[in-house]
Amino acid sequence: MTIPEALLAFALVAGLLTLVPGLDTALVLRSTVTRSRSHGFAALAGIQLGTLVWGAAAAGGAAALLAASQTAYRVLTLAGAAYMVWMGASMLWRSFRAPRDAGADVDLPLPTGGRWRDLGLGLSTNLMNPKVGVFYVAAIPQFVPDGVNPLLMGLLLALVHCVLGTAWLSLVVLGAGWVGPRLRGSGAVRWVDRATGGVLVLFGARLAVSARV
Repeated sequence: MTIPEALLAFALVAGLLTLVPGLDTALVLRSTVTRSRSHGFAALAGIQLGTLVWGAAAAGGAAALLAASQTAYRVLTLAGAAYMVWMGASMLWRSFRAPRDAGADVDLPLPTGGRWRDLGLGLSTNLMNPKVGVFYVAAIPQFVPDGVNPLLMGLLLALVHCVLGTAWLSLVVLGAGWVGPRLRGSGAVRWVDRATGGVLVLFGARLAVSARV
């Protein structure tokens, strides 16, 4: 298998996973609809930065160590689950407490403001999900040609995943950016927060259950 063949084969696998709606899609939609396209792109950038970090960790062996150590995996999984449940519960709490005319003023419970907040949410949520790292550990060795530096190849594969994810989520941001202004001020923003918060809570709970099995 040559490098171009490996990249193409990985792109097919990663592309199919990218198209499946999940937590990343929910976060990008939330940032775009409740705020603006620029906030949606900030969340997208954070998600893809997290993907690159996981790719580098997998290629460098850190994620392989995580996959091999059941204790380390459970600790990170429970920490990630707690973080997601806390974040989701905070969104739900704020959406129910917010006045009906608050609209897009419902904030995330993060210490910094502006677009950095959305970038931090995308990055931290991605990094706190150990299943991303385990996916890379399982996938990357299958697409490293003989004689090729594993670290370099791992970064190239993560970059391919980032390009695909950026292309798809950019379409989501553009579409949500068109709908967003029509929803703000109508009370729909609070329901977007509730939906995203619910997804985070359910995903976190599922992570916690999987860590205890």
